[in-house]
Amino acid sequence: MKSRLLYLFSIIIFCEIFLSCCSSVYYSTMEKMGVHKRDILVDRVEKAKNSQEEAKKEFASALERFSSVVNFNGGDLETKYNELKDELDNLEARAQEVHDRIEAVEDVAQALFDEWEEELDQYHSQRLRQASARKLRETKRRYNQLIRAMKRAEAKIDPVLVPLRDEVLFLKHNLNARAIASLKGELARIQVDVSELLRDMERSIREADSFIQTLQNQKE
Repeated sequence: MKSRLLYLFSIIIFCEIFLSCCSSVYYSTMEKMGVHKRDILVDRVEKAKNSQEEAKKEFASALERFSSVVNFNGGDLETKYNELKDELDNLEARAQEVHDRIEAVEDVAQALFDEWEEELDQYHSQRLRQASARKLRETKRRYNQLIRAMKRAEAKIDPVLVPLRDEVLFLKHNLNARAIASLKGELARIQVDVSELLRDMERSIREADSFIQTLQNQKE
């Protein structure tokens, strides 16, 4: 058992080192092409913001779709189930994209800040070193605000998805009025969770715009 755990631990460490090396090679290659980590960070924050904007629209749309089923007065329930299942699948894919985009932002931000810290020691001028250090601290502060907002919004996604998964699964095996009644009972709580999610995503999007502007101003 111990050897198996050691083997699994070794695999995890190898994967972490491999992924880290891949990122390093990618950033180094892009640097040679004139694309710096700061540029990559702006691009990834923009993509993460766009992903959250799309997620915001899709969760709002999904809420309307689920609400329409509650008012279903007859017809083919299986068709309604298929519609909700497709909606849920889209939300799951969008949630994964949001997660991946945030991870990508964190990866390049860490690489940028590590490089910036190391390069502070290369200054001969104390004045310039202090100015760069102040700019680094301010950029980190703004970045931390951004990543907290992004993760706060991301954390609200699963509490919305969990009851939706349950209701779609229940509807799959109970294509009748009882399933509709169950969904109606959950809908009020889902609406509250979606509203909170949308508010947090709006805050995250605003933080992304502000952070991008900060980085772009530093280049001028």
